[in-house]
Amino acid sequence: MLCDETKKNKILEAMAQSLLAHKEDILNANLMDLEKAVVSDVMKDRLKLNNQRLNDMAQGILDVVKLEDPTRKVFNERTLENGLVIQKVSVPLGVIAIIYESRPNVTSDAATLCIKSGNTGILRIGKEA
Repeated sequence: MLCDETKKNKILEAMAQSLLAHKEDILNANLMDLEKAVVSDVMKDRLKLNNQRLNDMAQGILDVVKLEDPTRKVFNERTLENGLVIQKVSVPLGVIAIIYESRPNVTSDAATLCIKSGNTGILRIGKEA
């Protein structure tokens, strides 16, 4: 069963608020991870979070909230002579598999897009993350 647009947007708004509300904990955990990481400086920069990156992640979520719900759109409808109504309607794909490099913002971006589109996501990150 699909969530309606209002519920999906509330979930996304809560995600953005939670990122900002737990910013200090997230940044501290990220710093601890980076201290233990055995990767190049370039990779550490990709993995590093800071205030601006977290703010951008939260804003990215809120930007998606503003988008029109992509589900349940009726593109075409016709009624047959026997009264049967046939509709072409947008629906979620079901499961989306996402393989990505080590960038923390991709996790929130992918989750956000899956929620908005009504899909389930399977995320596969690189070994560096």
